Amino acid sequence: MIRRAVVFGSSGQLGMELVRELQARQCAVTGWTRAEVDITRPAAVENALARAEAEVVFNAAAYNQVDVAEKEPQAAFLVNALAVRSLAVACRQADASLVHFSTDYVFDGLAGRPYGEEDATHPLGAYAVSKLAGELYAQAYLDRVLIVRTSGVFGLGGLTTARGNFVELMLRLAGSGRPIRVVEDHVASPSFAPALAARTIDLVDRRQFGVCHIGGGTPISWFQFAGMIFQTAGLEPMLLATNEREYRTPARRPKYSALSNARIERLGLAPMPPLRAALEQYFAERSRPASQ
Repeated sequence: MIRRAVVFGSSGQLGMELVRELQARQCAVTGWTRAEVDITRPAAVENALARAEAEVVFNAAAYNQVDVAEKEPQAAFLVNALAVRSLAVACRQADASLVHFSTDYVFDGLAGRPYGEEDATHPLGAYAVSKLAGELYAQAYLDRVLIVRTSGVFGLGGLTTARGNFVELMLRLAGSGRPIRVVEDHVASPSFAPALAARTIDLVDRRQFGVCHIGGGTPISWFQFAGMIFQTAGLEPMLLATNEREYRTPARRPKYSALSNARIERLGLAPMPPLRAALEQYFAERSRPASQ
């Protein structure tokens, strides 16, 4: 069991759940936001970890503006790659293991099936390249590193974070009263943040290292996911299917980037919850008063 841990990016929707789950497991955890510790400053990272004396460092901080990264690739690389190098170096000096979160976007989406850890990577844009570089930096400097690739994370932190999540985006669009167009030819495996956090900590408790995929377990198009969101929320906006050709974005995205959870299944970890059940839990907690 983890006794002392640090979470970078603790105000994000995954970071919040990591802190909550670690505390529930009686772990002494310190969570840092970007305002408290800027991971792009190597000295700040080194000093913070030296004070924390953590056994495990979780990096849930990331630059995830996929389209904007095409205009400012240096900014994406600074956070997603060079900052991970700084974290890995600091972890080595502090004798701590590192858990770093990566993305399904390291794949090109041409396989047409869920990707396993052994599949070759082929990033399609600046954001994806920066995330793969972060993986490589972490592995170059550390032996005790766990890289968790995930997909389409959504959690209650999306209510308060600037970037939000796909669920909250769909709810905002539904409130506009205008038709909503969502791509039907891009498939992912959206992942519920509390379950992702719990499975990740389970891996750490079992001293698992290397690359591991934790996706939502359900390959689904974004159009289908939007429909499931509205059905679960009891909404009936006009939802229209579009495709990559009609809906152009600055960044190329993998068309089929669902992840296989075969490794965690082989290890006997609890499966990720069915997507509809995850959404039901999301909405139940979303409607709960903040004081509870």
